Amino acid sequence: MLTLENTATAAYVVAALLFILALAGLSKHETSKAGSSFGIAGMAVALIATIALALARDIEPLGLALLIVAMVIGAVIGLWRAKIVEMTGMPELIALLHSFVGLAAVLVGWNGYLHVEGDPAGAEAVALAQEGMLGIHSAEVFIGVFIGAVTFTGSVVANLKLSARINSAPMMLPGKNILNVGALLAFFALTVWFVIDPTLWLLAVVTVLALLLGWHLVASIGGGDMPVVVSMLNSYSGWAAAASGFLLGNDLLIITGALVGSSGAYLSYIMCKAMNRSFISVIAGGFGIESSGGGSDVDYGEHREITADGVAELLSTATSVIITPGYGMAVAQAQYGVADLTRKLRERGVDVRFGIHPVAGRLPGHMNVLLAEAKVPYDIVLEMDEINDDFDGTNVVLVIGANDTVNPAASEDPGSPIAGMPVLTVWNADNVIVFKRSMASGYAGVQNPLFFRENTQMLFGDAKDRVDAINAALSVTEHV
Repeated sequence: MLTLENTATAAYVVAALLFILALAGLSKHETSKAGSSFGIAGMAVALIATIALALARDIEPLGLALLIVAMVIGAVIGLWRAKIVEMTGMPELIALLHSFVGLAAVLVGWNGYLHVEGDPAGAEAVALAQEGMLGIHSAEVFIGVFIGAVTFTGSVVANLKLSARINSAPMMLPGKNILNVGALLAFFALTVWFVIDPTLWLLAVVTVLALLLGWHLVASIGGGDMPVVVSMLNSYSGWAAAASGFLLGNDLLIITGALVGSSGAYLSYIMCKAMNRSFISVIAGGFGIESSGGGSDVDYGEHREITADGVAELLSTATSVIITPGYGMAVAQAQYGVADLTRKLRERGVDVRFGIHPVAGRLPGHMNVLLAEAKVPYDIVLEMDEINDDFDGTNVVLVIGANDTVNPAASEDPGSPIAGMPVLTVWNADNVIVFKRSMASGYAGVQNPLFFRENTQMLFGDAKDRVDAINAALSVTEHV
């Protein structure tokens, strides 16, 4: 017999399938728009099914009204933030959204405790006790609160670091690894204790412990590792949602949380591999920690400067050009000028391609999104592994706002904090033009010897202004 509850359950299955299709679509440039549409459709189905399920279970009118009001408020805030956010602000916005998921998991866990363990004579507690499931419920509450609290404060710190509201350098407390391991061991011990004796003060203790651990974990990570941190927190938020799903008996939340958690974990693995680092090493510290070499106080000699007209002259005689963008391009919003420059050069018969490092920017895929936004053709945007062998023999490389991802110290200086990190080997090209505002070190706090090489010239100033000036100079030569 078809009932409202059966229909809602079927809708959850449809929503789960749409989320899976969304992940598949978002894995490629060509299908990313379709993937985004699948995700939107899946969430719409899930929200409608949630209301239908609430009606099927005879929710009180006040509860239904609160549910609808919460959805409307959330939708309004979400649409407003999506409308005003700049692409440069996407990493910190995503970190902030992760914090909401973590906080929701904490609130769901506390609510689960108050309705069951906190009310042992209540119908839910009695039913679980009779089924022998009370201990499992207590474990779900405790673990869900822990993961959610770690995600909440960790995401808040990531947001503050990415938005430059706090220093991106790692916080170096004495014995920080011992503190992290000690907190995890304490969590395991408290979990066993809570399952045996689920008291309120134990839940309060683990909440505070997890909040502090989340703050310390991310605060201890250096700026160069922040792209990994964002994907790591994405994974945490997924597992927090899955934990909430178990507590609420919501299959869709469990499936969605597992999808987000596993995909975020895999993305973190890919990012760490791209940086030649283990996930544990990222958690333990990160780039920016003092080392025996590769610091900004090393004398690499004098750098050379070039003007926009000089760059235009180089480009006008080039047959092959590779552009390697970084976060500086995003900050200057230079992607449209870069797209225009690409079009001009390709019309002249120049082979123009883009080299994208896996951790360029502050977010995985940040540069790809910017270039797609500016209508740069997908087929000329290549990953590091696809293009690294092609720098040798390339006439001109334009490094626009990138720093750590093109640093030769990663492969040449064993004492550098980024030693072993795979980078774009731009220095093998005939000419390297670096767009920067100043000679300051990058986000990882490491000086770049590329800036002082004989085949490198520095073009100082705002990236957008410099690219526009190059475009203007090229336009003049077209009419000469």
